[in-house]
Amino acid sequence: MSLAIYQVDAFTDKPFTGNPAAVCVLSAPREEGWMQQVAMEMNVSETAFVTCLSDSPGFDFVSRFFAPASGVNEDPATGSSHCCLGPFWAKHLNKTEFVAHQASARGGVIKVRVEGDRVKLIGQAVTVLRGELV
Repeated sequence: MSLAIYQVDAFTDKPFTGNPAAVCVLSAPREEGWMQQVAMEMNVSETAFVTCLSDSPGFDFVSRFFAPASGVNEDPATGSSHCCLGPFWAKHLNKTEFVAHQASARGGVIKVRVEGDRVKLIGQAVTVLRGELV
């Protein structure tokens, strides 16, 4: 089985500058260990698995994000990948608002809205620590 995989340079308008990342387009979920091996093979700081359509009610798509070259085996919920996934799914699903699930161990729910050349991310947050910096 062959899968589409891309290396993209993010946050730039010129090749060979910006932040290199790998993007692998999956037709179905894959095993976590296999995805980590692909990420290691790509040897860039981030590898995203497209990040598939959701079969769970309430979510439009599901993703996972790995960055082993940066010491992050899997990011639990990352906004940067959803800034790319929003336009990707907008083209494929012909809509501009999504509810996404990042299927990591911690999990995350991200509302994604594509507005022209901008992507807005919306989500909830809870305070888990209060402290004082002195």
